[in-house]
Amino acid sequence: MAGERGPDYAWEAVAPAPVCGVDEAGRGPLAGPVVAAAVILAPGRIPAGIDDSKRLAPARRAALDAALRRDAEVALGIASVDEIDILNVLQASLLAMARAVAGLPRPPASALIDGNRAPALACPARALVRGDARSLSIAAASIVAKCARDRIMTELALSFPGYGWETNAGYGTPAHLAALTRLGPTVHHRRGFAPVRAAAGLARGTGRPI
Repeated sequence: MAGERGPDYAWEAVAPAPVCGVDEAGRGPLAGPVVAAAVILAPGRIPAGIDDSKRLAPARRAALDAALRRDAEVALGIASVDEIDILNVLQASLLAMARAVAGLPRPPASALIDGNRAPALACPARALVRGDARSLSIAAASIVAKCARDRIMTELALSFPGYGWETNAGYGTPAHLAALTRLGPTVHHRRGFAPVRAAAGLARGTGRPI
């Protein structure tokens, strides 16, 4: 179906309607939750320019997020840092996806999921590897999830300055890693991730709060 041209609506056209696209943001960062989005597009009101969120400039991504929230059915699901540490990040991501689908204004008849694993849902689900580059609904979900998570991390940065979350969104950038060593981890850091465990050990040795 869609290839290097970008995502299209072909997968949705052969799925039972209404079909939702589901994607998550935040599996890789050292801090913050995983945020998933589920989106049911209205065929006559699909914003132009939807693509994998990673391929969009921030301003374009934000504009599409606003358009999707206006013209599509959208829901978010969140898995907390504690759930990530207890379940592992893959299972926490699937949990966030299931919560997003459950939060939609109406139950979908089918779901298209980014990746090679689908969460347990009340409707049939199809996992699509690189789905955000193949399905418009999944790409839309990737935009909504990314923008929602970025907003969360920007808000958290106000209470926990110094880690640069407003720009790095919790990913392990050199500046974030340096701050972890200097300041130690916060309650929003994922203790199961190796750089955070290492920083916690350093903080423990210096008497800094962890």
